[in-house]
Amino acid sequence: MSKTSTPVDEALFAFLRTRTIPEDTYLRDLCAAATEAGLPQIQIAPEQAAFLQLVLRAIGARSVIEVGTLGGYSAIAMARSLPADGRVLTHELDERHAEFAREWIANSDQQGKVEVVVGDAGETLAQLPDAAFDAMFVDADKSGYVRYLEHARRLLRPRGILLADNVLAGGRVAGGTDETAVAIRAFLDAAAAVPDLQSVVVPLGDGVFFGVKQG
Repeated sequence: MSKTSTPVDEALFAFLRTRTIPEDTYLRDLCAAATEAGLPQIQIAPEQAAFLQLVLRAIGARSVIEVGTLGGYSAIAMARSLPADGRVLTHELDERHAEFAREWIANSDQQGKVEVVVGDAGETLAQLPDAAFDAMFVDADKSGYVRYLEHARRLLRPRGILLADNVLAGGRVAGGTDETAVAIRAFLDAAAAVPDLQSVVVPLGDGVFFGVKQG
């Protein structure tokens, strides 16, 4: 039993990765192709993908919203945790990123379960029905996280989950003054002020916000 969290350094993380669902060949190839295509190398870490998959399975998720598709890595990973009739609706601002993701999704084992929507997620999310989704994963512009939180409150069903990446802001979230750190603190403060949302931060990758809508 411990009263505080045990500090985790890179050596311990390396060990923990050996006890985590491994990254498969297809997703490794996707990352390599994304690099060659000039996409930003900012997809989630394999251990984060494993965490998302296990959480979605645990709640029996069937419908998931993603904000920030990039190359499709996390969309494919999450789709694998859903039943055959499950759906990931992923939103991407950049048309070139969306086309890359569509190609890799179409050639994956999840091609029938993922739909890529192109446009400003602040606008495309507004078109979706209330309380229709089991989970939402946000990994996009950090300045938009507070806005996406407001969409999540409407879109998630009771006991639905909100997940968000990069909430450690590269380790700067506690006191950093850069734009990302400030934006993430604003998101965490806004989430803490939502009376029907309970949350924790899981220190995997660059930090995963994990919130549960009450009701």
